[in-house]
Amino acid sequence: MDHPPAIAYMSGMKLAKIGYIGTDLFTRLRGRGVGTDALGNRYFEEKSAGRGRRARRWVVYAGPIEASSVPPEWHGWLHYTVDAPLTNVARLPWQKPHLPNRTGTAFSYRPAGHDYSGGRRRPATGDYDAWSPGE
Repeated sequence: MDHPPAIAYMSGMKLAKIGYIGTDLFTRLRGRGVGTDALGNRYFEEKSAGRGRRARRWVVYAGPIEASSVPPEWHGWLHYTVDAPLTNVARLPWQKPHLPNRTGTAFSYRPAGHDYSGGRRRPATGDYDAWSPGE
Protein backbone atom coordinates (compact mmCIF):
# COMPACT_ATOMS: atom_id res chain seq x y z
CA MET A 1 0.00 0.00 0.00
CA ASP A 2 1.53 3.31 -1.07
CA HIS A 3 -0.17 5.48 1.53
CA PRO A 4 -2.48 4.76 4.43
CA PRO A 5 -6.15 5.39 3.71
CA ALA A 6 -7.50 8.59 5.16
CA ILE A 7 -10.72 8.92 7.10
CA ALA A 8 -12.59 12.14 6.46
CA TYR A 9 -16.17 11.67 7.62
CA MET A 10 -17.69 9.79 10.50
CA SER A 11 -21.27 10.68 11.46
CA GLY A 12 -20.66 14.41 11.51
CA MET A 13 -17.18 14.32 13.02
CA LYS A 14 -14.34 15.50 10.83
CA LEU A 15 -11.21 13.56 11.60
CA ALA A 16 -7.67 14.81 11.12
CA LYS A 17 -4.74 12.70 9.94
CA ILE A 18 -3.41 12.70 13.49
CA GLY A 19 -6.47 10.68 14.44
CA TYR A 20 -5.79 8.03 11.81
CA ILE A 21 -4.42 5.46 14.26
CA GLY A 22 -7.43 5.76 16.55
CA THR A 23 -9.86 5.68 13.64
CA ASP A 24 -8.13 2.66 12.12
CA LEU A 25 -8.37 0.87 15.45
CA PHE A 26 -12.04 1.87 15.80
CA THR A 27 -12.72 0.58 12.28
CA ARG A 28 -11.05 -2.76 12.97
CA LEU A 29 -12.73 -3.34 16.33
CA ARG A 30 -16.20 -1.85 15.90
CA GLY A 31 -16.70 -1.48 12.15
CA ARG A 32 -18.55 -3.76 9.79
CA GLY A 33 -17.65 -3.47 6.09
CA VAL A 34 -20.65 -2.59 3.96
CA GLY A 35 -19.08 -2.24 0.53
CA THR A 36 -16.69 -0.57 -1.88
CA ASP A 37 -17.35 1.88 -4.71
CA ALA A 38 -15.78 2.06 -8.17
CA LEU A 39 -13.08 4.47 -6.92
CA GLY A 40 -11.93 2.04 -4.21
CA ASN A 41 -13.46 3.94 -1.26
CA ARG A 42 -14.55 1.55 1.48
CA TYR A 43 -17.71 2.08 3.54
CA PHE A 44 -18.30 0.93 7.10
CA GLU A 45 -21.05 0.87 9.69
CA GLU A 46 -20.77 0.41 13.43
CA LYS A 47 -21.46 -3.21 14.42
CA SER A 48 -23.76 -2.21 17.26
CA ALA A 49 -25.08 1.21 18.13
CA GLY A 50 -25.37 2.48 21.66
CA ARG A 51 -28.73 2.84 23.36
CA GLY A 52 -30.90 5.52 21.83
CA ARG A 53 -28.71 6.28 18.81
CA ARG A 54 -28.22 4.94 15.32
CA ALA A 55 -25.11 3.14 14.12
CA ARG A 56 -22.33 5.40 12.83
CA ARG A 57 -21.40 5.24 9.15
CA TRP A 58 -18.11 6.31 7.62
CA VAL A 59 -15.91 6.10 4.54
CA VAL A 60 -12.23 5.23 4.20
CA TYR A 61 -10.98 7.02 1.09
CA ALA A 62 -8.75 5.13 -1.34
CA GLY A 63 -6.90 8.27 -2.39
CA PRO A 64 -6.64 11.80 -1.09
CA ILE A 65 -9.38 13.04 1.21
CA GLU A 66 -11.92 14.53 -1.19
CA ALA A 67 -15.56 14.56 -0.17
CA SER A 68 -16.67 14.93 -3.78
CA SER A 69 -15.24 11.46 -4.51
CA VAL A 70 -18.20 9.83 -2.74
CA PRO A 71 -20.56 8.76 -5.56
CA PRO A 72 -24.31 9.46 -5.29
CA GLU A 73 -25.07 5.77 -4.74
CA TRP A 74 -23.19 5.90 -1.45
CA HIS A 75 -23.86 9.52 -0.44
CA GLY A 76 -27.47 8.81 0.47
CA TRP A 77 -26.49 5.83 2.60
CA LEU A 78 -23.64 7.69 4.30
CA HIS A 79 -26.00 10.50 5.35
CA TYR A 80 -28.83 8.16 6.49
CA THR A 81 -31.14 9.15 3.62
CA VAL A 82 -31.54 5.51 2.55
CA ASP A 83 -31.14 2.31 4.56
CA ALA A 84 -29.04 0.49 1.95
CA PRO A 85 -26.62 1.81 -0.66
CA LEU A 86 -28.07 2.09 -4.15
CA THR A 87 -25.31 0.03 -5.78
CA ASN A 88 -27.66 -2.19 -7.79
CA VAL A 89 -29.40 0.73 -9.54
CA ALA A 90 -28.37 1.19 -13.18
CA ARG A 91 -27.02 4.59 -14.21
CA LEU A 92 -29.20 6.61 -16.55
CA PRO A 93 -27.78 7.73 -19.91
CA TRP A 94 -27.72 11.39 -18.87
CA GLN A 95 -25.69 10.75 -15.71
CA LYS A 96 -22.04 11.72 -16.10
CA PRO A 97 -19.10 9.92 -14.49
CA HIS A 98 -17.49 11.50 -11.44
CA LEU A 99 -15.02 14.34 -11.90
CA PRO A 100 -12.85 15.42 -8.97
CA ASN A 101 -13.15 18.92 -7.56
CA ARG A 102 -11.24 21.15 -9.99
CA THR A 103 -11.02 24.26 -7.83
CA GLY A 104 -7.51 25.69 -7.87
CA THR A 105 -6.39 23.70 -10.91
CA ALA A 106 -5.84 24.69 -14.52
CA PHE A 107 -9.18 23.02 -15.34
CA SER A 108 -11.28 25.17 -12.98
CA TYR A 109 -14.05 27.38 -14.37
CA ARG A 110 -12.87 30.80 -15.47
CA PRO A 111 -15.49 33.17 -16.88
CA ALA A 112 -14.76 35.58 -19.68
CA GLY A 113 -12.59 38.42 -18.41
CA HIS A 114 -10.87 36.37 -15.72
CA ASP A 115 -7.22 37.36 -15.24
CA TYR A 116 -6.03 33.83 -16.01
CA SER A 117 -8.06 33.82 -19.23
CA GLY A 118 -6.42 36.95 -20.60
CA GLY A 119 -8.35 39.52 -18.58
CA ARG A 120 -10.33 40.87 -21.55
CA ARG A 121 -14.08 40.88 -21.90
CA ARG A 122 -16.25 41.81 -24.84
CA PRO A 123 -17.14 45.50 -24.88
CA ALA A 124 -20.53 46.54 -23.54
CA THR A 125 -23.18 46.86 -26.25
CA GLY A 126 -24.87 49.97 -24.85
CA ASP A 127 -28.36 48.40 -24.89
CA TYR A 128 -28.84 48.94 -21.17
CA ASP A 129 -31.04 51.78 -19.91
CA ALA A 130 -30.71 52.50 -16.23
CA TRP A 131 -33.93 52.92 -14.28
CA SER A 132 -34.45 56.18 -12.48
CA PRO A 133 -37.22 56.76 -9.93
CA GLY A 134 -38.65 59.79 -11.78
CA GLU A 135 -39.68 57.83 -14.89
